[in-house]
Amino acid sequence: MQRSTDRILTTHMGSLPRPDMLADLLVAQAEDKPVDGARIATLTDEAMDYIVRRQLDCGIDVGNDGEMPRSTFFGYITGRMSGFGGRSNRRPILDMQRFPKWWRDYQARGVRRLNVYGLPAAIGPVRYDRLDGARAELDAFARALARQTGRFAETFVTAVSPGFAACALENQHYDSHEAYVFALARELRQEYQLIVAQGHVLQIDSPDLGIERAGYFQDQPLTRFIEAMEMHVAALNEALADIPPERVRFHACWGNRDSPHVHDVAAPDVLPVCFQVKAGALCLPFANPRHSHEVDAFRTQRLPDRMVLVCGVIETTHNYVEHPQVIAERLERAVRAVGDRERVMAGTDCGFGTIVGDTQVSEDVVWAKLEAMRDGAAMASKRLWG
Repeated sequence: MQRSTDRILTTHMGSLPRPDMLADLLVAQAEDKPVDGARIATLTDEAMDYIVRRQLDCGIDVGNDGEMPRSTFFGYITGRMSGFGGRSNRRPILDMQRFPKWWRDYQARGVRRLNVYGLPAAIGPVRYDRLDGARAELDAFARALARQTGRFAETFVTAVSPGFAACALENQHYDSHEAYVFALARELRQEYQLIVAQGHVLQIDSPDLGIERAGYFQDQPLTRFIEAMEMHVAALNEALADIPPERVRFHACWGNRDSPHVHDVAAPDVLPVCFQVKAGALCLPFANPRHSHEVDAFRTQRLPDRMVLVCGVIETTHNYVEHPQVIAERLERAVRAVGDRERVMAGTDCGFGTIVGDTQVSEDVVWAKLEAMRDGAAMASKRLWG
């Protein structure tokens, strides 16, 4: 895994805006409507070529495929594994309950096109019969990379954590939540290993460590939530057992939405659990107004020596383009907290298209934000390295 040896490197958290035509087909596919699979494959190839090129143009050092063929960052596994069917019935998060007018207004804006609270559930043993879906995505990414004149310093590919998948895709089969989490881990292990075998860094998307305090575990005390997250990480670590930690980065967050976030668990409460992950990088959101101050927690809760901090310095739910000076200040604050400039990278708080059709930042603004991150990282690097 790359480190910021002579300047602050830049990356992002995975999903990028999909072209409208591809997005429409992915929404239809997720809703089990008839779609032209060949057309989706062709549009995915075109979209990946564009997405990879734009990342390189924006100065992204560690880039990916933008999750172009996925309808959501987690629900994609229901189309790759057997054992899913029917409909999940997740409880609304606490923000939706405490701020019903915000939730009505949010829905009225027409932002969310997919009901991610009603995706398929586990109705039988979950398993990969084949890894065709994962291979198709990786092959498309390889073709897109080969068509470019520029090159990333490193590439990464995202995959959902077993813990978050178990919270978001309801268990209607296994005897317990824990049994479901470990069953998912055993299967996801195959996808994780395939990604790394193809030469990419594996990014684990695990927002359960932030989101589910006010979601799946909203009725539980903090101690019970922490215990559950430790179990989630134990299952994840089993899935990562054969992958070197330096080939894994771990992304946790509090939900990619412009909601009040008043029920979020504090970062210092979950950092000890994050440190247990067998990963070489920890990706956390510190650009948003609810958690930006918590980067200072690394002054007392020291980042393990094996880990790099990918610090969120760009917000992904609003259309303000952060000033490079603000980005530089955020990065310098993170370096002071971590105590090592080489173990800090610049990143986004989350993805820009984690749910297809749910992009809250306009595409042209996305690229402006990434360019600002590049410029802010360069500004911070000049001050940190001279």
